[in-house]
Amino acid sequence: MTFGEQPAYLRVAGDLRKKIADGSLPPHTRLPSQARIREEYGVSDTVALEARKVLMAEGLVEGRSGSGTYVRERPVPRSVARSGYRPAGGATPFRQEQADAAVRGTWESSSEQAEAGAAIAERLAIQAGDRVMRTRYLFREAGEPMMLSTSWEPLAVTGRTPVMLPEEGPLGGMGVAERMRAIDVIVDNVTEEVGARPGLAEELHVLGGVPGHVVLVIQRTYYASGRAVETADVVIPADRYRVAYHLPVR
Repeated sequence: MTFGEQPAYLRVAGDLRKKIADGSLPPHTRLPSQARIREEYGVSDTVALEARKVLMAEGLVEGRSGSGTYVRERPVPRSVARSGYRPAGGATPFRQEQADAAVRGTWESSSEQAEAGAAIAERLAIQAGDRVMRTRYLFREAGEPMMLSTSWEPLAVTGRTPVMLPEEGPLGGMGVAERMRAIDVIVDNVTEEVGARPGLAEELHVLGGVPGHVVLVIQRTYYASGRAVETADVVIPADRYRVAYHLPVR
């Protein structure tokens, strides 16, 4: 194979992908069988199988038990807008995550005390095993699950204060910065690192999707005078949403 030449299975997958994109193979159409691919493209069974596996891994097709492999309906990606801080007038965690006053959504949450694992302890600059308040969120837009979030706050900061539980008390449901301000902790910086990975089975079960679907993962950490006071993982289905940042020019 010369430099730049694609393996046969990628060439076949590329042609089938093009047919899906241009509508020659519309959603819910059955993908040509392995035998049909072999005959049409003059390739081996192995090449035909590998080409189908590529399309499956890319989420373009899905297998239906006892029926075959079909082209998936491709959702039109919607924007998830983000900014460093909760916008003025937005008092809910959903607004904090969305940073978009036009969004209307609901969420479910649960909080529990836990011990910080090594990775979370490193992000919070505490010791592994230190106590944290862990809060899990499921956000919905028009009733459809669209985002998961898990946050961790050191109980050395919030323990035995009115804001120990993010969703309860006088400031329950407010943003991190406002809750911390109530206990004289002034948030002055936030970082977000965005990455992508295959969704975990339990994530895709809640968000909708099949094994192998990619999710966007945002690791967010709030700081007050250099001290991390909250860190969170935000998980978003990459095939349905795009993350748009709105950042002020200073």
